[in-house]
Amino acid sequence: MHLPSFPFQTLDWSTVPKEEHPGITGMALWQVMKVNNIRVRMVEYTPGYLADHWCSKGHIILCIEGSMDTELQDGRIFTLEKGMCYFVGDNNEAHRSSTKDGCKLYIVD
Repeated sequence: MHLPSFPFQTLDWSTVPKEEHPGITGMALWQVMKVNNIRVRMVEYTPGYLADHWCSKGHIILCIEGSMDTELQDGRIFTLEKGMCYFVGDNNEAHRSSTKDGCKLYIVD
């Protein structure tokens, strides 16, 4: 990975507003920070959340709280629990997320 030049900085996530993104069920609450072409997000899925689309974007996702299932379009399902992460590149396996009890994620894409 190449990170283009940008100055050292810190971020207090409590100062970043939350954007609401409804799923088929439940809600995703995104806090977004962009640095050049890198998007860093703190995302909360409410209990019962199911994404409303299949995603082909690459991500690095760390589960901070709770757990979530990631379903691949081929039918495989992977569960992330607190402290676990997954990695997928752009235009690889299409995926969508869901959670029974809610979760909080740190995402870089």
